[in-house]
Amino acid sequence: MAKISVEKTTKKYHDVKKVRFEKHKLLLRVDGKEHLIDLRQYSKKLAAADERTKMNSEISPAGYGIHWPDLDEDLSIDGMIKSTKVKKAS
Repeated sequence: MAKISVEKTTKKYHDVKKVRFEKHKLLLRVDGKEHLIDLRQYSKKLAAADERTKMNSEISPAGYGIHWPDLDEDLSIDGMIKSTKVKKAS
């Protein structure tokens, strides 16, 4: 009997290329566009965190969200970029 190999593929929800902080703001480059997000609107805990804690983040494999393990904080990409003004990344 032949063995059938099934390869799992995960569809990328978003392509996140950059995560950078400027005080209480988060700069994300998602799907070729840059978004500036005021963290105070989404996570007071993250907005108040020090730089080391903010930079210790993990982007979900499918690009759906970002997790900060030191804060046990998860934010969805869609939720954050919905209301931001978009400019094309250079």
